[in-house]
Amino acid sequence: MIDPRRLRVLRALADHGTVTAAAQALYLSPSAVSQQLAALEAEVGHALLERRGRAVRLTATGTVLAGHATKIAAQLERAEADVAACAAGVTGEVTVAAFATAITEVVAPTLVALRELAPGVRVRVKDAEGRECHRLLIAGEADVAVAVEDRETLGRWDDRMLREPLYAEPFDVVLPPDHPLAGAPDVDLAALAGDPWITPWPGNPVHDAVVLACQEARFQPRVASLSDDFRAVCALVAVGAGVALVPRSALPGAVAEGVVVRPVRGRGPIRKVFTAVRAGTEHHPLLRQALAGLRETVAALPV
Repeated sequence: MIDPRRLRVLRALADHGTVTAAAQALYLSPSAVSQQLAALEAEVGHALLERRGRAVRLTATGTVLAGHATKIAAQLERAEADVAACAAGVTGEVTVAAFATAITEVVAPTLVALRELAPGVRVRVKDAEGRECHRLLIAGEADVAVAVEDRETLGRWDDRMLREPLYAEPFDVVLPPDHPLAGAPDVDLAALAGDPWITPWPGNPVHDAVVLACQEARFQPRVASLSDDFRAVCALVAVGAGVALVPRSALPGAVAEGVVVRPVRGRGPIRKVFTAVRAGTEHHPLLRQALAGLRETVAALPV
């Protein structure tokens, strides 16, 4: 009989790549992880790891078993969800990981509504930009993720989480007040090819969306300043440090005095936001209530 606890260790090794990293994720010592993996190899009667100096990688058998470990973990999550669904009443705690704008515009208003509808539900919020949302969800440090879709995450975690679209919004151009295009009704991105740009840091999906939009307009943006805080981005634009593309929902709390905001001419970039839960938890009553609250909040937004 294979010990499912040892399968969890194998899954962590597959996710994190090294014994040390897997040990950190599981809050175990590296020696304990190595012992569990050796015991698992003895249980199945096959080598699961190839050791090359200090590095290890999964054998073909190890890869197959890690896939089964993922399915078993999802089934255990479903078992916990079914038990919770049988309990009388809906009480407990839900942790939501979301990026800053989504917290301001969607998550915080949802907390107010849930407090009235389900006073027994406590919601914890973690500010997580970019792909950190996915990491927190997969690691079990969050129950719900509100994240931005980007090229790298598409399909990467499909076997580990269930995603649903939440909302989509356009980007607007933010210009200094004395910019030659400040008086235009809309702005062709190609006309900004010679300007310095202000963007979020690489790794933030908004940075990737901005760069991709510029590339589709047939130029590579000359990034002069970097900030993940849209208030800082708009403040820099206001003093003439460059131009920017900012998601529309981030503008109300970010626009600095004097900047000019214009829509993109033609087909501009779109920020697609989704919710995600770990596979197997989708029927948990607490999570269903939280997800329903997020959808209701978005339905009332002028996005």
